[in-house]
Amino acid sequence: MGRKAIHLRLVAVALSLGLLAAACGDDDDDSASATTTTAASSTDQGSGSGSGGDSGGGGTDEPDCGDGSLEQLVEAAQEEGKVNLIALPDSWANYEGILASFRDTYGIEAPVANPDASSADELTAIRTLRGQPEMPEAVDVGPSFTQELMDDGLVDAYKPTTWDEIPDALKDPDGYWVGSYYGVMAIATNTTLVDEVPTTWEDLKDPQYQGMVTLNGDPREAGAAFAAVMAASIANGGSFDDIMPGIEYFSELRQSGNLQVVDVTPAALLSGEVPIALDWSYNFPALIPDLEEVGFELEVVVPDDGVYGGYYAQAVVSEANHPCAARLWIEHITGDDGALGYLEGGAIPARYAALVEAGLVSDDLTQNLPDTEIIEGISFPTPEQTEAAKQALTENWGPMVADL
Repeated sequence: MGRKAIHLRLVAVALSLGLLAAACGDDDDDSASATTTTAASSTDQGSGSGSGGDSGGGGTDEPDCGDGSLEQLVEAAQEEGKVNLIALPDSWANYEGILASFRDTYGIEAPVANPDASSADELTAIRTLRGQPEMPEAVDVGPSFTQELMDDGLVDAYKPTTWDEIPDALKDPDGYWVGSYYGVMAIATNTTLVDEVPTTWEDLKDPQYQGMVTLNGDPREAGAAFAAVMAASIANGGSFDDIMPGIEYFSELRQSGNLQVVDVTPAALLSGEVPIALDWSYNFPALIPDLEEVGFELEVVVPDDGVYGGYYAQAVVSEANHPCAARLWIEHITGDDGALGYLEGGAIPARYAALVEAGLVSDDLTQNLPDTEIIEGISFPTPEQTEAAKQALTENWGPMVADL
C-alpha cells in the first residue's frame, strides 16, 4: 500500500501483419446550434422502420417527432422527458460524462438500468419488459447481436444527422444500428501484483500467470470477451473468417489454469481479484483515481501479436415508450458532444476522421488513445464474418472452455 502513482499507458507495439486496415468524421455541441440540422427519420431510409421483413426492424408506427428537423426532434423529446437506457457503466468509454452532458443539454431524464449487463442481457430485457414503462429504449450492444436485433424486430431504423461522416463498416445501411465508438482489445496488468508485464497473447501462457488472466464476460454473451477471442485467434493464425484458433487458445489457458473464471469489473480490479484483465483499452482510464486510492498501478498494452479493434452498435428499440428521446440519444452520442466525450474516456468515436479534420481533437483528448498507427490500421469484420464467428463460439466454447 501507499503507492499512489498510477501508470496507465497504452504501449503501441507493432501491428499484426496487414490484418487491420483503416477505419475512420458533426453537428454542433449544443442544442441551440444543433437545431438547424435536419434529422433523418426512419421514414426516409428506404426500407424504413416498421417494415419487419427480411432486413428486420420492428416498429409498426412511425413516432411523431415533429417535422423531421433536429429542432423539432429536441422539442418532442423534451415533451417526453425521459429515455430508458441500459448497460452503460460509468467507467465504460466515459459514459458517466456523456450521460451528464445529455441530461444537462436537454433536461431529459436518462436512467440506466443494470449498468454492467451484457449484450445478451440487453436483448432479454427488451423482450421481457416490452410494453412496460421500464423497457430499454436504446441499446449499446456488441456487433454479434445486431443481426438478432433486426431479425427479431427489436429495433427501428434511424439515421442520425451525422450519418454521412460515419464509416460504412460502422453502420447498417438501412439505419437499424449505428456504431458510435470503437476501441482496441488490450491487456491491462496490475503491476503492484504482477512482477512481469505480459505484452503478447503468447506471454499469457506463461505459468507465472497462473489464475491471473481474466476475460470480461462470456464471449457467447459479451462483446468484449468475443473480441478477446477474436484477437487471440488472429495472434494464433486465425482471421476474421476463422475464430477457432482463439477458442483453442483459451482452451489451453483454461486447462493450464491461467484463465480464471471471474469477470473483469471495476470492483474486481479494485479488490485485486483481477491481476490481468483482457478488455477494451477505453475501460481503464476512468478507474485511475479509484486505483490510486488503493495503491495499485496499472499498465495497459495493446499486444502486437493480435491487434483487434471492435465497435459497439447503438439502436433505437422498437415500440419505445419515448421514441423521440431515444432518437435524440442516438443524435447525442453520434454528435460532437458524445464523440468528444468518448475521446475523453479513451474510446475512438466513429466520426474520428471528421473530428480531426474539423480541428476538434486536441492532444489532451488523445492521451488515452492507442497510437495513431494502430487506429489507422483498424478494420472490422463484416456482419457475416461476425455471425459465423458467433456460431462457432456457440458450438465450441462450452465443451472446449467453459465446461472444462
